[in-house]
Amino acid sequence: MTFIKGIFTLLKETTWPNRKQRWHDFISILEYTAFFALIIFIFDQLLSLGILELLSRF
Repeated sequence: MTFIKGIFTLLKETTWPNRKQRWHDFISILEYTAFFALIIFIFDQLLSLGILELLSRF
């Protein structure tokens, strides 16, 4: 029972972000997601062009 009580105590002592900070964090996550999706897309295109170039030589 002390485990469950400890969980609720920890939740009460936790400082949660306010509305402005939550939006800031959400926008940051979207920016990072878009950036890495773009990097992965470019890498995928370069890799597929390289493989097609190798296959066309044979």
